[in-house]
Amino acid sequence: MNISEPAARSAPFVPLIRLYQDWLREQRGLEFVDYHALWQWSVTDLEAFWQSIWDWADLQSPTPHRAVLAGNVMPGAQWFVGAQVNYARQVLRHADAAHAAGQPALIAEDERGRVRELSWPELRRQVSALALHLQHVGVQPGDRVAAYLPNIPETIVAFLACASVGAVWSVCAPDMGSHAVLDRFRQIEPKVLIAVDGVTWAGRALERSDTVAQLRAELPSVQHVLAVRYLHDDKTIADSADWANVTARNDAETAAFEPRWLPFDHPLWIVYSSGTTGLPKPIVHSHGGILVVSMTTGLHSDVGCSYAPNNFGERFCWYSSTGWIMWNIQVGGLLTGTTCVIFDGSPGGPRDAPDWGTLWRFAARHGVTFLGSGAAFYAGCAKAGVDLAQCGDLSRIRAIGTTGSPLSPEVQQWGTEQFRRIARTPAQEDIWWFNVSGGTDFAGGFIAGTPELPQQPGVMQCRMLGAAVEAWDEAGHSVKGQVGELVCTQPIPSMPLSFWNDPGRARYLASYFEMYPPGHGRKPGGGDLGPEAGSVWRHGDWLRIGDEHGEGEWCVIYGRSDATINRQGLRMGTSEIYSAVEALPEVLDSLVVDLEYLGRESWMPLFVVLRPGHALDEALTARINDAIRRSLSPRFVPNEIFQVAEIPRTLSGKKQELPIKKLLLGQAIDKVVNREAMANPGSLAWFVEFAARRASG
Repeated sequence: MNISEPAARSAPFVPLIRLYQDWLREQRGLEFVDYHALWQWSVTDLEAFWQSIWDWADLQSPTPHRAVLAGNVMPGAQWFVGAQVNYARQVLRHADAAHAAGQPALIAEDERGRVRELSWPELRRQVSALALHLQHVGVQPGDRVAAYLPNIPETIVAFLACASVGAVWSVCAPDMGSHAVLDRFRQIEPKVLIAVDGVTWAGRALERSDTVAQLRAELPSVQHVLAVRYLHDDKTIADSADWANVTARNDAETAAFEPRWLPFDHPLWIVYSSGTTGLPKPIVHSHGGILVVSMTTGLHSDVGCSYAPNNFGERFCWYSSTGWIMWNIQVGGLLTGTTCVIFDGSPGGPRDAPDWGTLWRFAARHGVTFLGSGAAFYAGCAKAGVDLAQCGDLSRIRAIGTTGSPLSPEVQQWGTEQFRRIARTPAQEDIWWFNVSGGTDFAGGFIAGTPELPQQPGVMQCRMLGAAVEAWDEAGHSVKGQVGELVCTQPIPSMPLSFWNDPGRARYLASYFEMYPPGHGRKPGGGDLGPEAGSVWRHGDWLRIGDEHGEGEWCVIYGRSDATINRQGLRMGTSEIYSAVEALPEVLDSLVVDLEYLGRESWMPLFVVLRPGHALDEALTARINDAIRRSLSPRFVPNEIFQVAEIPRTLSGKKQELPIKKLLLGQAIDKVVNREAMANPGSLAWFVEFAARRASG
């Protein structure tokens, strides 16, 4: 099939969550009056719900599991004990049927305009060839394989090959410097390094051979290097095996290869927290946990099997770098036989000639049906005045996904209006926004949506099935209609097995389980259990469930709970302030912190990045203050406003609110932030100087 001419959709496209509920009625005799009743069952009868996901998805094991959940404890819950699975096996089981239906596995494009399509049989052959190579160089189940690769087909092949043989995968994006990568990979002691020679980003070629040499020199555990020639065709990384040669193998042994069966809780990959202080946390997830939760995520995102009649021709793209957990979510589309469409490059075009239509035109060229990205991308498009009518044929897009930070109502309204103007289908007249919030921590979502619930700009539709999420007040009581601490009171299969090399689970416990007393709120459906049940998962976000009256399934994330603004006892999430301020056309970006600390009087500065040609004069200061006063409350008008060149952000795009807050409270910059985990560490210099001036009076 010509990738420039995707198959026309002939499917009825019944929402997957509706098909699942029909299945529950027919196979289990269960019927629910509304979504809330379905959700309540999923977080109360844990074993029945997760068994239904296993059966609905037709997950397979050569040995039966003895129990769905062997003891409701957090952390340490054991799921599907006795079952054997393999992530790669689940992916490749779709190869024959998908290929027979004319559906590709991967479609990829990069900034240089190179387009590649990988069929399902070719994906299987390359995965098998690389898996055999890894075994040949001594990789055993449990060994770590580290990758320094961008968002290209080779990365997905490498990951699946590692999963096939039971190796533990870990990847860093090539936009990360050597120190940041070493902070991660040193902790896990990889046996094999798979690396790229360079990438193209924002119109510039970035050579990475020297970085790879440094990684190799400073990772003594590495015994073998496999090099991907991506930037250059005529040279490769010294003293390494060549990717093209390794994956060219096509013999009887390759054809006969099958991924090995592994215990349900066998480690699949190691991902990393943003690491604002100290070393990044190496988070270990399991094959089985990720498999099961990915199926639940698919029910919510409504991304289905590309060769199934209901979802025929599905093409799923969630733009991401390999350094963000959304890369893992994108790859998860393959688990259900979905064609994944990936882009390697800057979504905003070249640095010297920004072009926010880049990703939209990419989606149009390849017939994307579900397009996801970070909320900041859509905000950038709205600010730049992107006109989707000028971005090609986007008629196949039926859903837009967002995550990474709260999406403002104004940006969502902008996007909805854009699709109304270009609508060719009823679905596009009121485009569905799949706004989701979760995390690297458990490679899934806590808050998400479903096509069957009403939409409201800037608001997420519901708590995800199986996610016993509540908002708690200071006393540890569940509240609705109020902003509270986001907690999850019941285990989820994809919660981490552990942090790598974390004796006694000390870092793991401190990260999620030490805020509330053990047993408090741990009974499914509400109430307490004994302390042996462990504590609830405290995620670190402010959440409101329901509208301001506590009605409905609506959910709003208000930012990190440790960076929340508290003015005279009234709490406000920073996202609401950003929504008010960044709606002004002159403001490109902003950051606010509240320096109330140990009873001191609150002092709240606001830092703004302005469009070129604008200055922070008295008139603009008054407009910003008035916008906050009108949108929120006079209490949240900042004490002072300062113009800065950049807002400090992590590699995944999150604003560095807490580090800047700690810096302004007098802590040393090297104690509060990991520069190697930042997208723009140079932005810190202004804030360090500002903190020094303020400290000296």
